[in-house]
Amino acid sequence: MTTFVKICGLRTAGDVDAAVTAGADAIGFLFARSPRQIDPRTARELGEAAGSVLTVGVFKDMPAAQVRAIAAESGVRAVQLHGDYSKDAFTEVADPAWQLIRAVPHSAPDLRVGAYGEDLLLVDAPRGGSGEAWDYESVAGLSGQWILAGGLTPATVATAREISGAWGVDVSSGVESSRGVKDAALITQFVAAAKA
Repeated sequence: MTTFVKICGLRTAGDVDAAVTAGADAIGFLFARSPRQIDPRTARELGEAAGSVLTVGVFKDMPAAQVRAIAAESGVRAVQLHGDYSKDAFTEVADPAWQLIRAVPHSAPDLRVGAYGEDLLLVDAPRGGSGEAWDYESVAGLSGQWILAGGLTPATVATAREISGAWGVDVSSGVESSRGVKDAALITQFVAAAKA
């Protein structure tokens, strides 16, 4: 089975082109406060250039109503909620127009895929988006469509995926030349290593 690969924190047409050309399955646009943050209109323009690749809007510490409004405006096909969102928030955000992704630290109390009504589960470092590596073997018992994140690079992704048994992988800082600036060569190397 081929590994599902998501490249997150894309901000430019060049970033999107690099990810799509490399064979990424999904690309992520950050609407949370970050050096990688973009506005909904830019996300819509970039998403339209991505073809059939899944476009994901990433949200953190934002009310459900605001998430829904931005997701609709940007046209993303998946909504990723990071952090302390309740089951009720997932119910409120749910919509036939997009998939739901629940992003949590590996220490979260419930790591069952679908426990909050989500389609995909993303398991990250204690501080989501930090780019910190952690003990990937600690989640080796998880099943279903779940995505490994945190500290992955072209050099480490194959081993991390193997020891965790993850269905998919997610990267942002691991394919950057500097904070918030994507490197096309690293994106290509990451996707190749993840899918090898």
